[in-house]
Amino acid sequence: MQIVTINKRTIIRKTVILLLCVAVGWYLKGKMTPQTPMMGMGRGDPYVLIQGVEKRDISPKKNYIGHVEAINSVDLRPQVTGYVEKVLFQEGSLVQKGDVLFVIEQKRYLATLELREAELASAQANLVKTERDYKRQKSLSSQNYASKATLDTSESNYLQAKAAVKQAEANLELAKIDMGYTEIKAPFTGYIGKALVTEGNYVNSSTQTLARIVQTDPIRVAFSITDKDLVDFRERNLAAERGETSPISSELILPNGKRLVNHLKSRFTDNEIDTTTATIAVYNEYGNEQGLLIPGAYVQVLIGNTKGVEAILIPQAAVAQDEHGNYVMVVTSDNIAEQRRVELGEVFGDMQVVKSGLKDDDKVIIQGLQKVQNGQKVKAELLTTNSEGK
Repeated sequence: MQIVTINKRTIIRKTVILLLCVAVGWYLKGKMTPQTPMMGMGRGDPYVLIQGVEKRDISPKKNYIGHVEAINSVDLRPQVTGYVEKVLFQEGSLVQKGDVLFVIEQKRYLATLELREAELASAQANLVKTERDYKRQKSLSSQNYASKATLDTSESNYLQAKAAVKQAEANLELAKIDMGYTEIKAPFTGYIGKALVTEGNYVNSSTQTLARIVQTDPIRVAFSITDKDLVDFRERNLAAERGETSPISSELILPNGKRLVNHLKSRFTDNEIDTTTATIAVYNEYGNEQGLLIPGAYVQVLIGNTKGVEAILIPQAAVAQDEHGNYVMVVTSDNIAEQRRVELGEVFGDMQVVKSGLKDDDKVIIQGLQKVQNGQKVKAELLTTNSEGK
């Protein structure tokens, strides 16, 4: 009996110790674990991330890669021989049509010009003399005072003098042309590059290029479309002429993401389809007053209707669904979450088109949606988006 009593005491003691350990454990857990009050019992407002709705054109557009080309470009080359006397432009600058850019040794060509002028004056004087002599001999011959041979000689001299005048006039014109070539002028307005020949260098018509000018306004963007797209665009143009649809518009996206709209001046296509690729080249001419389109660059060309279809877009993360359909949570100016039932449209990338249920100035919850109930106050932080190009 003594042994049995001792075992019961031991068991009771161990049980008490175990219960004390469990109690201490729960106590420590309660102290170390943050207490989360129940909703409605003073809990802090949940934190959510919100974003404003985006309104933009969602009408279908064709996207092509275009190559920027100068409509006019020229390599300036000398047409006369001589030393470069002056370089009259700043490299990389905009030059106007008619600006003098290079001056080639002019003294020799000026002397030649004066010589040709003197030769013409001499020929004209000789023409006057021979003409008078011919008229005199012709009068004497009609009165039988001069022989036929003398008349023929005076007529021949007169005709040769007339030819000499024409030859002198032609030589003078050539001298003027050469004199004009001593000044190399800009054939059109555009940007000039580096001066490839500097003052003091000897040049001739077979020498290297002096400089290069490219026109930048207007400018051309070339790209290729398929034969199917070509037929589609022409059908849409015919429909636009009948007033059934809006005209086709062109939009450019620059390498930095900037969009250029309504800069198109004209468009034409090549005269035949490339049979190896089943594509045809298209050339769009654009205004380029700001110089953002640079020859040689690549841009995106978007082709669509002039009158686009604007719609409201939100991130797909903002859309939730229950047994009643699709909804989003909108945060008001008082930081109150409101449930809005929405009708959805197409998906554009990670953005969802909303046909109805939202306004242009609404802000939807895109993060923390599961923590929020309708009518609950929230702490909202607005996510700013890059609206560049809109």
